[in-house]
Amino acid sequence: MQEPRLHHVTCAHAGGLHRMAYAEWGDPANPDVVVCVHGLARQGRDFDTLARALAADRRVICPDVVGRGRSDWLADPSLYQIPTYVVDMVTLIARLGVERVDWVGTSMGGLIGMGLAGLRAAGQPPLIRRMVVNDVGPALEPTAIARIGQYLGQPLRFESVEQGVAYLQTISASFGPHTPAQWAELGRPMLHPAPEGGWRLHYDPAIAVPFRSWTPEIGRIGEALLWQAWASIEDPLLLLRGAESDLLSAQTAQAMVQHGRQARCVEFAGVGHAPMLMQPDQVDCVRDFLLGG
Repeated sequence: MQEPRLHHVTCAHAGGLHRMAYAEWGDPANPDVVVCVHGLARQGRDFDTLARALAADRRVICPDVVGRGRSDWLADPSLYQIPTYVVDMVTLIARLGVERVDWVGTSMGGLIGMGLAGLRAAGQPPLIRRMVVNDVGPALEPTAIARIGQYLGQPLRFESVEQGVAYLQTISASFGPHTPAQWAELGRPMLHPAPEGGWRLHYDPAIAVPFRSWTPEIGRIGEALLWQAWASIEDPLLLLRGAESDLLSAQTAQAMVQHGRQARCVEFAGVGHAPMLMQPDQVDCVRDFLLGG
């Protein structure tokens, strides 16, 4: 089975530097690049199935956002926010040696993509050419925020990989129906050996600190900025939604299609937050959009 190449890029944050890991698939000389960015407490190997489906035609880059996976952790947890991640992605794209990329963003990765799409140097096209936003929008449902807050950052330890995978399956049931092998593929990269023995989740528990500081007022400010960014995107947009999603409401998805200049929405039945782009219909949908011209 095809496996990715692992690389790191050095990024800057207030007061220092950190390294961000990324997996690379396909021909490293291919100028057509797809960047796939994961959700809040996930990591870049979530996209293995999609990356394998795209690798013959695209160079596929799947970063571990700082604080997750094989990337560094930050000493200051207040920096675990979208502006930090957007700056890191600008650094990554510069490292890749291309002017524009296609983007696939699941949940938090979609928000990072919206922020990145709103950046443009004078006289230059935007960094993102075609964008897939997976089950997220400018308006986030409070019930989902509360649900995620119940488990995010908990200092858990598992006696075995199998125990960790089983736990992740319970808190991720909304990802939709998967086979045991698919749950294992989603779960194993989320675990790393604990110094005291056993296994821990592969992210910095401190990513929960800014998440727990969320207030309705902060949400309203962020929502206004994201709607502005979304409406400004001129290139093709594909919005994906789990039909049972508790984070992206059907009303918000409809408004995104109405306000997006070239936006369309596809829903997947039997899935909540968020479609993991492993099932054939989900992979084909994204692949057709990115390669269809």
